Amino acid sequence: MRRFLIWIVLCFFGLCGLAGTSPVSPKNVIIMIGDGMGFNHVEAASLYQYGHYKGQIYWTFKQLAACTYSLNNPDGYKPSIAYRDFAYFLAGPTDSAAAATALSTGQKTMNGMLGMTPDEKSLRHIMEDAEVMGKATGVVSTVPFAHATPAGFLVHISSRGKYPEIAQQMLWDSAAEVIIGAGHPWYDDDGRQVGGLEANRFETPQKYDRVGGLESWKKIMNGEPGADCDGDGTPDPWTLVQSRQELRDVSEKDTPKRLLGVLTVYNTLQCSRSGDVKAPPYKVPLLETSPTMSEIMAPALCVLKQDQDGFVLMAEGGAIDWASHGNLSGRLIEEQVDFDKAVEYAVEWIEKHSSWDETLLIITADHETGYLTGPRSDPVWQPLVNYGVGNLPGMEWHGKGHTNQLVPVFVKGAGAETFVQRATMIDPSVGAYMDNTAIPNTVRELWKRATP
Repeated sequence: MRRFLIWIVLCFFGLCGLAGTSPVSPKNVIIMIGDGMGFNHVEAASLYQYGHYKGQIYWTFKQLAACTYSLNNPDGYKPSIAYRDFAYFLAGPTDSAAAATALSTGQKTMNGMLGMTPDEKSLRHIMEDAEVMGKATGVVSTVPFAHATPAGFLVHISSRGKYPEIAQQMLWDSAAEVIIGAGHPWYDDDGRQVGGLEANRFETPQKYDRVGGLESWKKIMNGEPGADCDGDGTPDPWTLVQSRQELRDVSEKDTPKRLLGVLTVYNTLQCSRSGDVKAPPYKVPLLETSPTMSEIMAPALCVLKQDQDGFVLMAEGGAIDWASHGNLSGRLIEEQVDFDKAVEYAVEWIEKHSSWDETLLIITADHETGYLTGPRSDPVWQPLVNYGVGNLPGMEWHGKGHTNQLVPVFVKGAGAETFVQRATMIDPSVGAYMDNTAIPNTVRELWKRATP
């Protein structure tokens, strides 16, 4: 009885407190997206790294899920029928462009479109809201920076395949303070220089499309300024970094106002390297020239934290998706573990340089890729099999494309409880979930409701 009375008193004062105060407004927002990361991708890495389920640090956060369908799927996600037919999750999946648009703008669109409605009207990015509030913004990725997910937070364009136009919008039109990713036109997937040599500096077997074309690359090399990133009416130049060491030096030397990282690899930081792609994790040595995801986040946060108004950073583990498209179990583990370590870095950074009272950390995915399950799952889902630390778990792929599964959402920090309140739908397998558009819209709500 005494415990019951205490609970009543605590509830009363808690409700009174909530009624009299505005929700916490996050000064800083870090959105980390595992491209293609489903619940089983997370669990596979946990079994490999820790020898048990739910070993990653984000399992201590608020745990939710999100549906990911785009406007290409008029029926949306229906949990009442999702588990009746094993093939259901293969029907009507989103792509990264539409998903990134939903996560960035709070509105759905058709597959392939970035920051635009189906009739090609521009949608407002959360980054644009942040810029109006005086906050710094940035995107980083382990795949080319002009790829769908990072681009989906900065550009307005009708097709994700228009790489030159996408890169040009990001580099020369956006107000972002940080852009980092792969896509270097002078290097191959093993980090070997194949272009930009003295004999003919701009000759290369690779394409310049991921940096906006040859003329755009020349502007980068010449240090020409991009758009105005601080609102003073003057275009601001990029500080270019390319090597792993140059990234590390950003935290040790004078911090630039604006940072562009075009890393010395063409497609992905690690996943596309040569060697046996079916080998167990780390059997093929990692490229020493390529940074980890943590190492691309470190200089980004160093630059962004200079803004006293705060910042928004989108950090993508993009090659989880690439490995999953190829059903490459070993490389999936490598990419997921790298992502998980980057989350650990983000937590350490927040606790050292900020606080959970002013920074909101969101971990999610744009969609699931590969339809990953435990062995012998069709027609009924089976769990992954634990074979201990350092061993691939028992796992099975059922496709090489995207699926319509729910994806994880983990939140911690300023305003995290509001996300729990917005997860109003229930799935019989994973529990409470929200639409992916609710993620940026909840951030906007926190900003708006906390503004006097």
